[in-house]
Amino acid sequence: MKRIFGITIWIVASLAARAADHAAGIEFFEKKIRPVLADTCYKCHSAQSDKVKGGLLLDTRDAMLKGGDTGPSIVPGDPEKSLLIKAVRYADEDLQMPPKNKKLSAEQIADLETWVKMGAPDPRTNGNKVVTSVVTEQTRQHWAYQPIRSPAPPAVKKSKWIQTPIDNFILARLEAKKLTPSPRADKRTLIRRATYDLIGLPPTAEEVDAFIVDKSPDAFAKVVDRLLASPHYGERWGRYWLDIARYADTKGYVFEEERRYAFAYTYRDYVIRALNEDLPYDQFITQQIAADLLPLGEDKRPLAALGFLTLGRRFLNNQADIIDDRIDVVSRGTMGMTVSCARCHDHKFDPIPTKDYYSIYGVFASSEEPAEKPLLGEKSFPKQYPEYLVEKKKRDEESKQFRAEKEAELLAKLRSQVGEYLLAAADSKGLNKDKRESLARERKLTPRLVSRWSDRLEKLEKESDPIFAPWLAFATLPKTNFVEAAKAVAAKFAANDGTTNQLNPLVATMFTNATTSLKDVADRYDKLFKDTDKAWRELAKTNATSAFAQADREALRQVLYGEKSPFGMDSEEKYRLFDTPAQQKVRALKRKIDELDATHPGA
Repeated sequence: MKRIFGITIWIVASLAARAADHAAGIEFFEKKIRPVLADTCYKCHSAQSDKVKGGLLLDTRDAMLKGGDTGPSIVPGDPEKSLLIKAVRYADEDLQMPPKNKKLSAEQIADLETWVKMGAPDPRTNGNKVVTSVVTEQTRQHWAYQPIRSPAPPAVKKSKWIQTPIDNFILARLEAKKLTPSPRADKRTLIRRATYDLIGLPPTAEEVDAFIVDKSPDAFAKVVDRLLASPHYGERWGRYWLDIARYADTKGYVFEEERRYAFAYTYRDYVIRALNEDLPYDQFITQQIAADLLPLGEDKRPLAALGFLTLGRRFLNNQADIIDDRIDVVSRGTMGMTVSCARCHDHKFDPIPTKDYYSIYGVFASSEEPAEKPLLGEKSFPKQYPEYLVEKKKRDEESKQFRAEKEAELLAKLRSQVGEYLLAAADSKGLNKDKRESLARERKLTPRLVSRWSDRLEKLEKESDPIFAPWLAFATLPKTNFVEAAKAVAAKFAANDGTTNQLNPLVATMFTNATTSLKDVADRYDKLFKDTDKAWRELAKTNATSAFAQADREALRQVLYGEKSPFGMDSEEKYRLFDTPAQQKVRALKRKIDELDATHPGA
């Protein structure tokens, strides 16, 4: 891997240069060529022409390559064989474009010649519309999708100068330009070059002297082997990969949280170790993308490779931007392709549609980054580790206790508003999402919870519910004649004779008196649930909750505390409902924990 890695860096640089040339070519086409074609040629030679003259279309690259009745209009790379260039030069009386002595300017003709010499770069694949979601033959020929080949070394004149097959390619280019290789470096210069290149440091005086006096034919090979075996080799060449992986130990622009990544150095150390241990490249890439899915056995150190994905910027914790950054580092870092352009539109130049982008997006969106990072090993704990654990436990408990207290306060408040949420769910029935949220906010209720209550009640409409059947019946009564209509409904549920629904007896007792409005019904439910919750809490203080096991009372309590309760929210949902001071306090406590991880010598 060590020897290949240096060549890989050179290849990546070469490919990057080719990509830059391609981009420059497309820019040249857009600025210089497309305007000329559109202004002077499309009237007679495009899909929009009333009559296509000479069977020649010039509004797509494929059409220009195919040509018209007299053959291809361009031969990329060769202006002299391109009929288009011959026509605009007016070199043939029978082939002149534009016709009728409307010859292009010398500058325009020169631009067309330059464009053809460049290989005729052209983004058009369907008239003026760029279509890239279909893989064309042109796409298949793109350099990025070609398999790696082993070309035969070219023949050279000074064959004695050759020591490796790579030298053939270097010398062939030199001879083509009528240049000669530089003279051989003296041994002092050679060891300095090799040492700087491989470990980034100068050789010591002793190392230079030893190499100078070593007259053996493999003296330089021994120097190279020694440098490759140095731990500094991984430090020097790991830097190139860390740049590709956009490695940093900070999160970028974030609010109210620790900006340093705790333990970021473990990814840096992983890269250095991978190079020094000559880890095969395929394993090097696989571990950085999916180490958590590999059978690692006892050695968990490769888990640090996932820093390739997780050590990017945090974009104010915008998850869509974080995932986009991870798609970008994987595609550009391992394939040399800018897939992230397809976040907003089909890629202009590469066959990457938005559909493919969001297929990859789904993979990252369904992957969970653990809040508590895994332990990579136990062989080198610092001496301050026990002290760190004590302080971390203290800060963790402080954070958990505060959050638990705030969650309890929040849920207690929400459980005391059952009547308000029932009424809001009824009033928002039939409204779209935006209007439902607006109604909830006007009443200072949580939109998400209004939706939960609405969803639960809608499901109950198809059932005979022993608790909410009366509510569902009253909610359908007309507001204009509510009192009269409600008398019969209340009497039926108060009787609870089982002819329609077998009600919870505690619910049935609410309707011994006539109701005056739907709000009155909601208030009765509100009081019933408050009384139930209060009774259970009082018993909980004396550890006598078993006395609450009466089925009717417990059924009511399950509406507030059960698994299917509308109040059954995960920790993150609860946090979003905290007031601003509480959220700030939670973030401050989390920042204290992260700061400890990032700075404590025992971490």
